[in-house]
Amino acid sequence: MSKVTKGARTSLIWLAAILVALYALLAVGVLTGKTSWTPGLALDLAGGRQIILTPVLDEGATQEIDESDLDQAVSVIRQRVDASGVAEAEIATQGNNIVVSLPGNPSQSTVDLVAQAAQLQFRPVLLVGDPSPTTTDETVTEPGASPTPSPSASPSASASAAATPEPTPSASEVAHVVGEADAEPSASPSPVLLDAGVPEATATPEPAASDVPAETPEDNSSFAWLTPQVMADYEALDCLAPENYGGRSMGDPDAGYVACSSSDLAKLAMGPVEITGDDLETASSGPEMSQTGSFTGGYEVRLQFNSEGAAKFSEVTSRLVDLEEPRSQFAIVLDGVVISHPVVQSRITNGEASISGSFTQEQAEQLANQLKFGALPLSLEVQSNQQISSTLGEDQLEKGLIAGAIGLILVALYSLVQYRALGFVTIASLLIAGGLTFAIISLLSWGLGYRLSLAGIAGLIVAIGITADSFIVYFERIRDELREGRSLKSAVDHAWKRARRTILISDAVSLLAAVTLYVLAVGGVRGFAFTLGLTTVIDVVVVMLFTHPVMVLLARTRFFGEGHKWSGLDPRQLGREAIYKGRGRVRTGAPARSGAATGGDDGLTLAERKAAQRRAAAGAPSATDVSAVNEAAEPEGADAVDAPANETKGGA
Repeated sequence: MSKVTKGARTSLIWLAAILVALYALLAVGVLTGKTSWTPGLALDLAGGRQIILTPVLDEGATQEIDESDLDQAVSVIRQRVDASGVAEAEIATQGNNIVVSLPGNPSQSTVDLVAQAAQLQFRPVLLVGDPSPTTTDETVTEPGASPTPSPSASPSASASAAATPEPTPSASEVAHVVGEADAEPSASPSPVLLDAGVPEATATPEPAASDVPAETPEDNSSFAWLTPQVMADYEALDCLAPENYGGRSMGDPDAGYVACSSSDLAKLAMGPVEITGDDLETASSGPEMSQTGSFTGGYEVRLQFNSEGAAKFSEVTSRLVDLEEPRSQFAIVLDGVVISHPVVQSRITNGEASISGSFTQEQAEQLANQLKFGALPLSLEVQSNQQISSTLGEDQLEKGLIAGAIGLILVALYSLVQYRALGFVTIASLLIAGGLTFAIISLLSWGLGYRLSLAGIAGLIVAIGITADSFIVYFERIRDELREGRSLKSAVDHAWKRARRTILISDAVSLLAAVTLYVLAVGGVRGFAFTLGLTTVIDVVVVMLFTHPVMVLLARTRFFGEGHKWSGLDPRQLGREAIYKGRGRVRTGAPARSGAATGGDDGLTLAERKAAQRRAAAGAPSATDVSAVNEAAEPEGADAVDAPANETKGGA
């Protein structure tokens, strides 16, 4: 077995292994009852549940709801839905209402999550850690501080250890006074745990999990709020999981709380709520100004508290400014997610503060909008909650599948007419590509909640033409090599080297278009872009692991290798009258051309005419020596090494 043949069979084995693995994994999901053999269908094909929400201002509120408030509400709801694992949901505004359409039959918890009003909280930060969950026997350490209490014991008043290198604050955010401050920014103390306000005698081994501190903390920044239950929640929290970034419970406002930061993926343990969205008047963003009134080149978010909120914020900042990091930070929590946790640099008494850092203009605007929305005395009232039928339904799905089947049949018929037996390679390649696509989409539907929409089906239909185009490029290149006088083995090898580059460039352009469309588009168009990109990648895999290896093996069969008239690779049908069969044997379909010796334009290839002209000039035998003509036309053919110079055998 030659090296080329062995490589072709290895590629086919790899492809078979991939198919078996995909369908075996899908079978496991079906047998365990976690999925089905078919992909999940989107709202336009399977129907679902439609919830109409109306924003309602709380009693006594004077601020009106504008379009930006609705857009921010839609953004919060979308984050909740995405975090719950529901895919292909449609969320849009309709007048002053928000219409949420969820495909399939969503759970009641998902429905309740959608209608939940967003809440804004300001909590003091106690711990900041890595996003991954930690085990109970590990010691959680503050950035730049000594190890903190484990859940098995209460915080110790004398806890201390060697300081670890202090990292830069993750969000690079600081809070300072926009107007007049009562104190200058203070320097951070050395990185050790300070007195938590709990006597050492209260530290008992393995206390019962509780949200209530054993002793009354002296303030909301006390480590006494890190009860065993809070520490257990802190260690178990996984900030790499998307479900922890939307629609989480806001916890008890009078107890400790843990949440993830959307700005840097850190997880934070915090004290009780000290300020709510009701205390915030408004928020805005703009260029950052220095104390001299000049622009710094950065951007900041400005906060304006009402009179009651200003008094609370003055008390909070007066305490936090004298604490070490991360306890000098306050966390802004919206919808169960920390959207910012800046460092307090000075006492703020006038109710005007700003958050500055490494913000871009878009990031500053987004944070300001989140604060503004969370500050609104706004709730979402459910106007209707009903099951809806599919907007396009089974009829449109059936028509889409029929359209795909018609396209597949037309491509198959064209391949059989144009390439005869070689067309079966195209059909088999399309079937392999279809099998891979079906398995991958079904697995994505199980693992990621992906749902196939009508736009996605349109992408699959378009992919039939893209996949067939790759085969046509390859087959036509093989035919060109045969017209130049190569044997089929040599033609397959040379054609692949040249056609592979064209196929990869063509698929790269299609993939780039699909990715661009997916990033820039919304709604159903993204479904089209996704399936188009997926099938483009699968096309490359099929051509590499199936189409080319099969052609390598077919070239070594008698039916294709000798150019049978039904093979689609008959040199006589391609305009060549003789094919070299190895060891000096050729097959001809017509007498030798009389004009070859004179170099006349009588249908010979360019190589044949040049060879005939050279023989005529040197007084060599005439063009009736077909073997010599073929030998000159294929100087690189390795199969022609043993061919006699002036002998023709076995003419067909």
